[in-house]
Amino acid sequence: MKISQITFTRFIAAIAIVISHFSKDLFLYKIRYISDIFLRANVGVSYFFILSGFIMIVAYHKKDRIVYWEYYRNRFARIYPLYVVGLLLLLFTRYSDFSFYKILLYLSGLQSWIPGDALILNFPGWSISVEFLFYMLFPLLYNYFYSKGNKSIWIGIILLWLITQVFSNLYVNSVFYQGPHTISHEFISYFPLLHLNEFLAGNLAGLVFVKNYKKMKLDWWIILIFAAILFSLISIPLNFHNGLMGVLFIPLIYLISCNTGWMTRIFSLKPMEYLGEISYAIYILHIPVLYLVRKILWEIMGFLKTDIIFLIYLIILIIISAVFYQFIEKPMRNYLKK
Repeated sequence: MKISQITFTRFIAAIAIVISHFSKDLFLYKIRYISDIFLRANVGVSYFFILSGFIMIVAYHKKDRIVYWEYYRNRFARIYPLYVVGLLLLLFTRYSDFSFYKILLYLSGLQSWIPGDALILNFPGWSISVEFLFYMLFPLLYNYFYSKGNKSIWIGIILLWLITQVFSNLYVNSVFYQGPHTISHEFISYFPLLHLNEFLAGNLAGLVFVKNYKKMKLDWWIILIFAAILFSLISIPLNFHNGLMGVLFIPLIYLISCNTGWMTRIFSLKPMEYLGEISYAIYILHIPVLYLVRKILWEIMGFLKTDIIFLIYLIILIIISAVFYQFIEKPMRNYLKK
């Protein structure tokens, strides 16, 4: 089952994260309400996690059993080559930050398990560190629960989601939380077990989807849910980063996947789908490319407006991501699968 229209949404989430990591002098941060959205655009990673869980079910739901080695090889081939490329690109501009310990921790994908080290080197890699946990568990869950129609896992996942939301929101308002750029912040924001609920909730959404799939025209419902997401980011002072936004992301993913309206026709266009395909490269490379662009443009940055620099950066990022997707990600994926 291929859901081409959902692929483009990954590009939207990736670009939102790219903007959130750029200079706060960007014009978007000078517009009331719009700035609130991008200041909390890290929920785009939450969207990735939920969508990942959803797609895993869609991709494997017809199998009676997942072969562990085959699954782990395919996942490794999908994400690890560019994960390493991001590190190598960073070496050109931030070589003084490198150490044997940091390189070993990053390459092993364990950085998110150690608050204080979650953002070492190419810091978007923290989410890939979390994904490693998801991929390690998925074949077990599929073989022993999902493929057998065992509903007991549903109760566990719902309880885990509830506990995570209560804990996360209590923690950020407690004396234990010391604010951004602290170990406490890295713990509540990046620790893998606090994001596990997102992937598992995506699994449940996928199970419901494949059993009840029905094509419908749902454009206006999708727009309403998207508007609700924006309103929540602007107006509701809760911690959405650890899965709370799933109450809106899951319906959004589900409805887009069922939709046959004009929005689907646009999202399914080949250029749109291609942007979604390169979104992983955009996400994992956007910080190294940002450092490279700043280094290259350093001499003239004083003469260029921030908005112009961002436009140049975005164009370069998309071009580099497309090149790396075509000549590194896809070939390496096919090679490693063999």
